[in-house]
Amino acid sequence: MSGHGAGLRAGAARIDVTPEQPVVLAGYASRTNLSEGVHDPLSARALAFEQDGRRLVLVSLDNLGFYNDTAGPLRQAILGKCQLEPSELFLCAIHTHSAPLLTLNAAKGHANNVAYTKALGGKLAEVVRTALDRLALAEIGVGSGSSPVGVNRREVVQGKDGKTRIVLGRNPSVLTDREVQVLKMASLGQTQPAALLFAYATHSTSLGPKNYEVSGDIHGLAAQFLEKYFGGDMVAPEFAGASGNIDPWVRVLPGFKSDKSWVPEPVLMSTLLAEEVAHVGEEIRASETNCPIKTAWKTIQLPAKAEGESGNSADGTAPITITVARLGSVAFVGFGGEVFNELGTAVKSASPFRPTFIFTHCNGAAGYVPTRPSYSEGGYEVQSSSFAPGGGEQIAEEAVRMLKELQ
Repeated sequence: MSGHGAGLRAGAARIDVTPEQPVVLAGYASRTNLSEGVHDPLSARALAFEQDGRRLVLVSLDNLGFYNDTAGPLRQAILGKCQLEPSELFLCAIHTHSAPLLTLNAAKGHANNVAYTKALGGKLAEVVRTALDRLALAEIGVGSGSSPVGVNRREVVQGKDGKTRIVLGRNPSVLTDREVQVLKMASLGQTQPAALLFAYATHSTSLGPKNYEVSGDIHGLAAQFLEKYFGGDMVAPEFAGASGNIDPWVRVLPGFKSDKSWVPEPVLMSTLLAEEVAHVGEEIRASETNCPIKTAWKTIQLPAKAEGESGNSADGTAPITITVARLGSVAFVGFGGEVFNELGTAVKSASPFRPTFIFTHCNGAAGYVPTRPSYSEGGYEVQSSSFAPGGGEQIAEEAVRMLKELQ
């Protein structure tokens, strides 16, 4: 990517958000006991950009997501302290199922989780403020790789009655988008990255409900690897792509098996992903310095399932947020839900920007957003979704319209 003059400023920061007290871990209703230790630390990572008075801040948080109505308070904590416009903030969770359950409701959540969530707002504001304070002339570049870590999880099995059904498992016969999207940010005139952002489509569920150790799982461990590999103050913000129907190749393990020289699968898979990011990042020439910034966000109402299903409202709709941004010739789309892989591919293909990064669990937590054909197949994602058939295609089309308005 060639630059045209100088003007882009950027800054990156990381802050530790590992719980100091035992907490209820999010992601599995069957797991109600408190956490029993920390395998690897949790972080929040911020990458901030500014040009011509416009800002864009991309935040990755090592957590399941902003359920229990926590997106609004956490976003407001950042917006208020950092004087950002609502559309300028992408607050995204990586969807690890081994992080604290977020809640501000003392009547429904453990006291340690409530205290953790309250403190998290301040930490998120701090990491964004630090990234903004570090704004300096910078260059960016993008690259693309591929990884086999993620696989379609909607396995087709045959019951004793001879009928087929969809279960959560492994279905490698379905083609998926395995792209590893990478953005490199370097200080002006430097080759060493100050930040290496990456997005990849998989659930971070290599660890299952029998695991009680805190962990960043696939995405978090990959980011930690990259930060150790490049060293210094390099920050590796990590994002979950369109992965509503994608799991890691090895999933829902009870813990980190390491006896008899066994390499724990969460470490193995995250390292495989991280090394691909590193390979791509080392080939990127960060040279674009003129990157106009435009941002937009909205909450749209999608057709919902019948009243009473998945807690939907009586008006027949269910909300989801869409956030879009342009950074020069690069675009970002953040969906506030677990969007199916095919929908992310559709947005990337129809977007007027190359590349278009896809983030999920962004600025909201609307749950699963399946494709229309998946409804007749059934399965967990379809059963738990709030949305009626066609909602997924509608948000993909709306995201593309929003992107075109940024041109």
